[in-house]
Amino acid sequence: MISPGETIGILGGGQLGRMIAMAAAQLGYRCHVYAPEADSIAADVCAAFTCAAWDDAEAMAKFAADCAVVTYEFENVPVGPLAALGDTPLLAHARALETAQDRLNEKRFVTDLGGTPAPFAPVDSAEDLAQAIAAIGAPGILKTRRDGYDGKGQWRIMTPADAAALDLPATPLIYEGFVTFFAEFSVILCRGADGEVRFFDSAHNVHEGGILALSTVPAPADLLEQVPAARELATKVADALDYVGVLTLEFFATKDGPVFNEMAPRVHNSGHWTIEGSVTSQFENHVRAICGLPLGDTGLAAKGVEMRNLIGDEAHDWPTILADPANHLHLYGKAAARPGRKMGHVTRLILS
Repeated sequence: MISPGETIGILGGGQLGRMIAMAAAQLGYRCHVYAPEADSIAADVCAAFTCAAWDDAEAMAKFAADCAVVTYEFENVPVGPLAALGDTPLLAHARALETAQDRLNEKRFVTDLGGTPAPFAPVDSAEDLAQAIAAIGAPGILKTRRDGYDGKGQWRIMTPADAAALDLPATPLIYEGFVTFFAEFSVILCRGADGEVRFFDSAHNVHEGGILALSTVPAPADLLEQVPAARELATKVADALDYVGVLTLEFFATKDGPVFNEMAPRVHNSGHWTIEGSVTSQFENHVRAICGLPLGDTGLAAKGVEMRNLIGDEAHDWPTILADPANHLHLYGKAAARPGRKMGHVTRLILS
């Protein structure tokens, strides 16, 4: 068990790290951020900041020596350089990163556990893409196997002619068939070092332009019918990875049951509502898990919750947002409000 007063290391300097650090501070922990970018909104609320490249072994080792445990706030942290952490525990384990960083490996892993992803095929050439479309059909989505988020690194293919017109990047790709669904939802769990698993309520997620726009709890009844099967798969994933901390799996709700979309071995945007809307937030429970503390109650703190992301210039409307006393505003402290950039979120509790 890691006692309050000790230091938690956070790999990555974005808003998720910021919110982990704020939850950790409430429990009496110090936080130390490691990130290559000098402009770190997580470091703004932490006791220490190491700005260095991921492959700077000396800086990574020095960072690790200051920490009792290390976690990460996004899944694209390079795994190789983490050997420099030495004996400082990394939670969740690096295998979770390795699994989530490659979309092909991730889908094969979930399939082996009995999950149902969209039809998929690896693509390394134009010929591979043509064969994948012939086997799976179109429309579909071509994605980079690594990196890419919020709709980046993706190409929608409606016909084989669309594929023929593409100038494919020189990187491993994956082709996925379209899934006919009536809703999207996420399963967010927290797993302790002792194997205990607690689930947060599954939110109904609405995306706009590939970016999460709105999460609502409780979800509609027809969506909730699919949550037990999705939770069963999420538990298998967590157990197979010997996972410690918060883990997220995203699903499509279809007439034939839940279809796995992707996993995120970390706290998740669709769980931001838990800060005000759950008895214990996803961020606090992540800190509890990696420090070996008892997990907190994940039940609802209100009748319902709505969380809306503030994208780009929407964050500039903070006076109007704050004029409504029912709103809980979270701004991330980012300097530039670029289109498509998550600048904050606002949560509204439904009390009656």
